[in-house]
Amino acid sequence: MIVFRYLSREVLLTLSAVSAVLLVIIMSGRFIKYLAQAASGALDPSVLFLIMGFRMPGFLELILPLGLFLGILLAYGRLYLDSEMTVLAATGMSQQRLLAYSLAPATLVAVLVAWLSLGLAPQGVAQVAKILNEQDALTEFDTLVPGRFQAMRSGTRVTYTQEMSDDRSQLGGIFISEKRLSKAGDKERGITVLVADKGRQEIQPDGSRYLILENGYRYDGNPGAADYRAIKYDTYGVLLVKPEVSSDISEREALPTRELIGSDEPRKQAELQWRISIPLLVFVVTLLAVPLSRVNPRQGRFLKLLPAILLYMAYLSLLIAARGALDKGKIPMSVGLWWVHGLFLLIGLMLQFWEPLRLKLAGRRMARELAHG
Repeated sequence: MIVFRYLSREVLLTLSAVSAVLLVIIMSGRFIKYLAQAASGALDPSVLFLIMGFRMPGFLELILPLGLFLGILLAYGRLYLDSEMTVLAATGMSQQRLLAYSLAPATLVAVLVAWLSLGLAPQGVAQVAKILNEQDALTEFDTLVPGRFQAMRSGTRVTYTQEMSDDRSQLGGIFISEKRLSKAGDKERGITVLVADKGRQEIQPDGSRYLILENGYRYDGNPGAADYRAIKYDTYGVLLVKPEVSSDISEREALPTRELIGSDEPRKQAELQWRISIPLLVFVVTLLAVPLSRVNPRQGRFLKLLPAILLYMAYLSLLIAARGALDKGKIPMSVGLWWVHGLFLLIGLMLQFWEPLRLKLAGRRMARELAHG
């Protein structure tokens, strides 16, 4: 029991450290993406941390299996390097018992991943989709930030306001620059610049919204050319466009698991098998990691780390590819993703029993040579 607690603690501590680092890296990259959308006015900055919080379960469901895999490799690799595994083997610790001990923390991680994959992650994705839909309903006026130039319409319009009232109903010091394109939209015909002392939003009966500018000028022309036109106006209406919010969330990812069970749609069945596959992945990578963690103290603990990571990437990539083929109906639903787990389960069993068998055969061969010598 003491050995079991010691091995489990080493694995879980390394798992926590590796997973924390991976989570920071992944969330930082995703946060930068959302931050860029907020800077362009497509997202309200106040919802950034809310979105990241709802996306965290989806990140963790993929990070934890990799963290466990690396945790076993690094923790057991250190024990082999310090000859602690040699001492344990001398006291009767076999590879099968080591695997059995390793399955205890793996079961804990698998239960956590199953909770994330089947329950919490879809709920988080649904909340993120709801937030993004609300953001998509906003207009350029709703996302304006005083003192900041904001690009809209794929960069064809740039809007700036010097000040804004607390209730966002009145603007002051307005500047709008918009490229005038041909009807085909492939040729630039010049630039229109609007400046105004103040402005307000006005909603038409059909639901369209306009920014009503007051006491300003409109300039039409081409940059670098002297033929431009200046018009002074008392009021001028500018149609407000909706921000373009890009999203990598599919509708099926937000569906509760109970709605996927029993569905005949291939995409929903593929999603259900994917959610079940993530917890299964935990047990298979544990079977792979235990034999791969065996290292010779003279070779160093990182010798097998790169091949092991490549094997894990091949496993996950094959799962993703099989999921795509399942979506398109290229793989029967009865076969699904299970053949990928079966393949790597077989590889894990071969790795688990090959090394002891090789050592046993080598010992017999050496004994025969000594007997004949």
